[in-house]
Amino acid sequence: MTKQQASKKRQSVKHQFAFLIVSIVLGFLFSYAYNTAKTKDNTMIEINSSDFERKEQLRENLIVQQERNKELEEEKLQLQQKIKDYEQDFSGSKEGSRNLVKQADNLRLMLGKIPGQGSGVTVTLQDAEYNPKSVNPNDYIVHESHVFKVLNELKISGAQAIAINGHRLEANSYIKCNGPVITIDDDQFPAPFIIEAVGDPKVLSAGLTLAGGVYDQLIDDNIVVVIDSSKELIMPAVQGNS
Repeated sequence: MTKQQASKKRQSVKHQFAFLIVSIVLGFLFSYAYNTAKTKDNTMIEINSSDFERKEQLRENLIVQQERNKELEEEKLQLQQKIKDYEQDFSGSKEGSRNLVKQADNLRLMLGKIPGQGSGVTVTLQDAEYNPKSVNPNDYIVHESHVFKVLNELKISGAQAIAINGHRLEANSYIKCNGPVITIDDDQFPAPFIIEAVGDPKVLSAGLTLAGGVYDQLIDDNIVVVIDSSKELIMPAVQGNS
């Protein structure tokens, strides 16, 4: 074999070896890429499956809740109808049943569902005159705490219906002080604050004027307080109630 032939043979072996190496590398890359793509596909399938199951569970829970709400609404309507039926039966029966109807009316009166009318008391709260010696102007103006003291005492003393500056109070009414005015259920009212309460005038007045009670506490806070008995107070029902 000549040197030229031997050289060609060595070059051929090198080419074959290089081709083998390239083939192995390409095979490894193709295998790795395939496995990676397969793993991603499986992961995406698992994610999509989990997301679908979660959405399906939420949808089922929503349907169940909607059905329950519908059942509760039907139960409420049935109970309301039963109450009306009981009231009609009570109104046509003996004196004890009539008393239950009267109690129901008193509850409606306290909740503001029906107009309030009758004798009672009127309590007027007025800011004290400006005192230049006072460092804090809050020392001589009416705050919601003063109003609450009067309201609480009136309720304890049996007030059936209460209004402030003509605004009828209900069970969930709220009062908040904003400087020289107070906010009652989103409506603002300036001083003086006129609190009207339907009930026994003697009992209501006595509750307010107990020694060391609400009246004395308000006077100590420099609030001008006037309590009057009223033979006839008229209050509208809370707006939206019937």
